[in-house]
Formats: sequence, C-alpha cells, structure tokens
Amino acid sequence: MPVHVAITLRILPGKEDEFKQALRKFMGESFTQGGVHGASMITSLPGDESEIGILRTFQDPAERDAFYQSEQFKKWEAYALTLTEPPVYRDLNGLEFWFLSTGAPPRWKMALVILLGVFPTSLLLFYTVGLIIKDLPVPVRLLITSACMVGLLNWLVMPFLTKALHRWLKP
Repeated sequence: MPVHVAITLRILPGKEDEFKQALRKFMGESFTQGGVHGASMITSLPGDESEIGILRTFQDPAERDAFYQSEQFKKWEAYALTLTEPPVYRDLNGLEFWFLSTGAPPRWKMALVILLGVFPTSLLLFYTVGLIIKDLPVPVRLLITSACMVGLLNWLVMPFLTKALHRWLKP
C-alpha cells in the first residue's frame, strides 16, 4: 500500500526564491530514486512566502526509508537546512491524504466511500459495544461509540476501502 508523507518547513527570511527553485529541481531529480511515486509542493498564502508543504508518495515503507537514507536525499537535506528551519515529517494515514492532495477524488466519491465505511461500522458498534454500554448515560455512550468509530475507520476500515477502491477513486 502506498505511503504518503507530509513535510512542512519554514524558509529563512530572504531565501524563499532560492529555496523554491532548488526544491523544484530536487523534486524532479528525486524520481530517479526507485519507489518514489509522487511529489507535490504546496506554497503558503500570498503575503507569507516562508512556509512550504511537500507531499511525497512512496510505493511502500521500505521505499520511503530507502529514499530518506539515500545519498541523494542526504545531500539535499544538508543544502536545504542552510535555507530553512528543520522540517517536520509526518506520515499520512487513511483519508488524511485526500484532504491535502491536489489529486483528490471528487467529493461525491469521497462521500460515498465514507458512507460505505461508516454505515457497516455503525451497525457493528450498535450491535456489539452498544449492547454492552446501553445502561450508561447518553453522552458517555456517544463518546465511547464515537471513539470506537474513529479508531476503526482511521486504522482499519478506510485503509481497506481506499485500497480496494483505489482505481475507482483516481480522479
């Protein structure tokens, strides 16, 4: 299953143009590294050119790790740190990538997939956890059920559905 990584960094004052130009070049060159499936740059709003977001997609965790351990990346990182503050790296899971990606599926497809995940998960929780906690006050029952719903959707149901429906979800 593909791995998506979000990188956020702040460019040092006066280094914005140099960094963006160097980043575009590096992003193009980075596709020579095996397992790199995508890279996008997200610039900040006009008026604050100092923050940049980068989305990277890799074939799998092993390819992600190989890329970040490569000589090519280490050279880039050493250079980039002369132009930016240290970056923040975060793996994206489940639907999180859709909301950050410029290549997100249409909203109606996202809504349908979410419904396909929420409805059966709701039934499962109603007939399992719901029966166990039926005597608790309503706010407590809703909190417990919601927490179970979010956990199941984020780590089990949605990763399964997005993988199973990957071809259909492509814009």
